[in-house]
Amino acid sequence: MDVLNKKHFLTVKDHSVSKEIFELYHDETLDMLITSPQPDLENLGRYYESEDYISHTDNKRSLFEKAYHFVKNIALKNKLNLINAEQLHKGRILDIGAGTGDFLLTAKNDGWETVGVEPSERAKNIAIQKGISFVNEIGDLQNNSFDVITMWHVLEHVPNLELQIRELKRLLKPTGTLIVAVPNFKSYDAKHYKEFWAAFDVPIHFWHFSKKAIQSLFEKVDMKLEKVLPMKFDSFYVSLLSEKYKTGKMNYISAFFVGLKSNLKAGSTKEYSSHIYVLKNN
Repeated sequence: MDVLNKKHFLTVKDHSVSKEIFELYHDETLDMLITSPQPDLENLGRYYESEDYISHTDNKRSLFEKAYHFVKNIALKNKLNLINAEQLHKGRILDIGAGTGDFLLTAKNDGWETVGVEPSERAKNIAIQKGISFVNEIGDLQNNSFDVITMWHVLEHVPNLELQIRELKRLLKPTGTLIVAVPNFKSYDAKHYKEFWAAFDVPIHFWHFSKKAIQSLFEKVDMKLEKVLPMKFDSFYVSLLSEKYKTGKMNYISAFFVGLKSNLKAGSTKEYSSHIYVLKNN
């Protein structure tokens, strides 16, 4: 996807690593944002080189990191309950962007056969020590070989979006379930923080999705959107980082009230800070 003939939406900064400036363009047909310019694959890795990239470590150095991992443990149980509700018989699960492997470990301990994909060698090595198995490329995997495929805040990181979606379709069994979690740029916290909204996370977030965008993109490969579920903790986590980017420090009280207001407003608008999308084959 290119940005030709797309409407300029916002100028944003890479607050965490490079401090470079990027532009967001609005694809009005899909109702999604596109980051421009997008780094090539050779240079992409340097934008992840931050000790604050918390999903690639198990660090618990600060109150913020300790709170993150406390909430993460609750989220892991909720994710397991979700996949068990969608697939009544435990089978084979692929987690793309598995990070340090905690979700797959939770699923494995519950009786699932697990496989991960993770480009970060640091995160992958942590997961391997926990007994998680990986493949290097999803292209090496067989057609229709997974009962569940999950991407927890990963689809926005994928350079070739349409190719990735076709691969997800190829790998999923006809009766399987695809679960995709992504930030929502139409949430209240996104509109409140604007260019400081941490979930824009340029340039490692190539794409910024709405519900319409997810539904439209997967309809192209004959998959239907069955459910949209809220990730209510995300508004607080994203607001904390956004406060840091905007003011230079963690304003816990301000972030809490923005996160709370975002969730309260989403009660009527249904536009939460992040959504989980449950998709199935037609």
